Amino acid sequence: MTDEPLTLDETLVGADPVAFFAGWLDDAGESEPNDPNAVSLASVDEDGMPDVRIVLLKGFDARGFAFYTNFESAKGRQLLASPKAAMCFHWKSRRRQVRLRGPVEVVSEAEADAYYASRHPVSRIGAWASQQSRPLESRASLVAEVERYQERYGEGEIPRPPHWSGFRLMPLSIEFWQDGAFRLHDRIAFTRTSLDAAWTVGRLHP
Repeated sequence: MTDEPLTLDETLVGADPVAFFAGWLDDAGESEPNDPNAVSLASVDEDGMPDVRIVLLKGFDARGFAFYTNFESAKGRQLLASPKAAMCFHWKSRRRQVRLRGPVEVVSEAEADAYYASRHPVSRIGAWASQQSRPLESRASLVAEVERYQERYGEGEIPRPPHWSGFRLMPLSIEFWQDGAFRLHDRIAFTRTSLDAAWTVGRLHP
């Protein structure tokens, strides 16, 4: 593990928040015991009630931050109906947090196909067998569905279900938080007015 900086300042962060995030994610990969790419994802339902859960970040670049799901799940339905979301990474071992907010888009068919093909075959079967977020009679019934699809596809290709794909959060704000002594934390926030606008950076009170 690298030594933690005593403070986080604008010079250290630089002008590209996505590049700086990449460094923090790499650091987390050296110290987090499980899933350094785990992130809280917040959305709202049809009544405006907020909802949050942990997902795994599966890719990021200048366009945004991508994850994959069943579009018929609660989060899938919510994001399709109200395509805005927030994310929060918390790396306890590093005493760091990153928050993002912005609109979401559906990833391309090629991106969804590529990630789906990279999954373990049982995980691909699970995408067919699980009616995600809906009531389940018993675990035995889920196992039976998995076995049914395994028999259906055998050793052959397991196609991507039409209801399974991904979303990309395209941030309008990215905030980097680092723990400080006596709760004098460092908070550096990048914001932009639109997805094609330049980032501006500033410091926030802890």
